Amino acid sequence: MSTVIPSQKSVAADPTVASTYGRSAGTTITEKSAPSIPGLLGLLILLLILAYGVYAFVRGVIDVNDNGTGAANIIIGIVLIVVASLFQSAFTIVQPGDTKVVQFFGSYVGTLRSTGLRMTYPFTSKRLVSVKVRNFETREIKVNDSQGNPVVIGAIIVWQVRDTAQSVFQVESYEKFVHVQAEAALRHIATVHPYDNGEEGEATLRGATDQVADELAREVAERVAVAGVDIIETRISSLSYAPEIASAMLQRQQAQAVLAARAKIVEGAVTMVESALSRIEREDIVTLDDDRKAAMVSNLLVVLCSDSRAMPTVNTGA
Repeated sequence: MSTVIPSQKSVAADPTVASTYGRSAGTTITEKSAPSIPGLLGLLILLLILAYGVYAFVRGVIDVNDNGTGAANIIIGIVLIVVASLFQSAFTIVQPGDTKVVQFFGSYVGTLRSTGLRMTYPFTSKRLVSVKVRNFETREIKVNDSQGNPVVIGAIIVWQVRDTAQSVFQVESYEKFVHVQAEAALRHIATVHPYDNGEEGEATLRGATDQVADELAREVAERVAVAGVDIIETRISSLSYAPEIASAMLQRQQAQAVLAARAKIVEGAVTMVESALSRIEREDIVTLDDDRKAAMVSNLLVVLCSDSRAMPTVNTGA
């Protein structure tokens, strides 16, 4: 039977905790702010430059026709018009919840996080990176728990991009990277805990769901720290025995439930018999010898512990 277990655990990965096997810490690229100005201000400046360039070009043409001295104005006008046209590539729009990673001929310039129309360097490429909170559900994977029992487990991972530079430049595809590492961490967590019936004080997948979710969040956060990603929340979305042993485990659980119920019934029956004998002796209702007490205890236990309704026998003899 699958269970859904919410968890309120939130783990933000420390960028300094990332594993650096085979990688120099000095090669890490961290996010920085890209130089930019408000787009409306930049647009106004470009319009002024364009207007002055057109004016200088027209004025130069007139001067050339009149006295032949307007060549300098024509050149200035052409240059200003070309510059205004080239700077059109410097504009970009940043939506709320999104960022733009700016590169200038392959070099990382910075990240635009200010929303709205922005103006930065011309001739730059701008890659969209969302910093919204996202979530996904891992596929249900089959793995052996710490006792060797095959179980099927799945999880929901809630995550968010923290450092856009690391997400873009440190890994090939940060979304795929998060998915793969989350499944790897889930597989490892499932192998170090039993499904249930663990030793005293041992956390089980079914019984210590909050602790398991917390361990999963921490392990995933450590694995994806290199990609500049924070793990906000994890939840075990599905948990069950594998189909090949599900029926056997169900029978075991049913047997354990029957034994527990029988133990409770016997405990209650003994308490009732003890109370009945004590009251009979205390109120001196009838005098019973040991043989009659034994017969009475036997009859009461049979009646109280039997699965079927007792059929009373009336003794009309002496």
